[in-house]
Amino acid sequence: MPDPVVLKSGAEPWGAKPRRALSRRNIVLYGTLLVAALYYLLPLYVMIVTSLKGMPEIRLGNIFSPPVEITFEPWAKAWATACTGLNCDGLSRGFWNSVRITVPSTLISILVASVNGYALANWRFKGAEVFFTILIVGAFIPYQVMIYPIVIVLREMGIYGTLTGLVIVHTIFGMPILTLLFRNYFASLPEELFKAARIDGAGFWQIYGRIMLPMSMPIFVVAMILQITGIWNDFLFGVVFTRPDTYPMTVQLNNIVNSVQGVKEYNVNMAATLLTGAVPLIVYFVSGRLFVRGIAAGAVKG
Repeated sequence: MPDPVVLKSGAEPWGAKPRRALSRRNIVLYGTLLVAALYYLLPLYVMIVTSLKGMPEIRLGNIFSPPVEITFEPWAKAWATACTGLNCDGLSRGFWNSVRITVPSTLISILVASVNGYALANWRFKGAEVFFTILIVGAFIPYQVMIYPIVIVLREMGIYGTLTGLVIVHTIFGMPILTLLFRNYFASLPEELFKAARIDGAGFWQIYGRIMLPMSMPIFVVAMILQITGIWNDFLFGVVFTRPDTYPMTVQLNNIVNSVQGVKEYNVNMAATLLTGAVPLIVYFVSGRLFVRGIAAGAVKG
């Protein structure tokens, strides 16, 4: 074994000064994080344990106690047999409606917004500043004020109350903020790459497909998470622009939880809530690291 390093007489030790594990700073920092984590995790814990209890156990009143006898019957009922208005087929129909709404809305809006952001960042076409200003205004207009005109437009097009109409609405409302994200991200990439590609004779689509897209995975993940979360959790557009047979999952969840007929089954309500929120949570947990990277990269330039 090598001999330990011995400091010469009078020499000062070098390197970072070790910090105490229980310093005041660490206590405040981790204490705050612990309180915040408990604040958000406690309701989730209550929902999970309630969804795994039977109604006789729930009537005992201790919402924080773990289930004495675990049952998955509330989950099965919430998915397949719970009444969501006139229909009693659970959340299964709404789940597939939400999938048919979310997938095309996310893909179309991200593809169009990425091309828009790329053009605004690297190709200074005529009227680009006006177009960018319109996007900024559109990104911050409350969409509630646009509901009635959109209803009229979709009705005249003959697609009001259909999944196609709701896909168009989500696609249009998602593009302004996504375009801003992509524009900022592409503006943060080294401009020399774009200029070198232009010198080599590459055109608009060649640069976009061969250079920009391979370097843009983090911002695509950010856009995907934002769109999936926003569209999947949407209630207002779903209840306004669709009909009972095409209701998304969130509208059906509202019908289950707010039902005034029969016994209030809190375990079924909690199971239905967890089933409805499962998709965005899974998407975020799978790609959360890329989400943070994309947000940080897209905030470099304005």
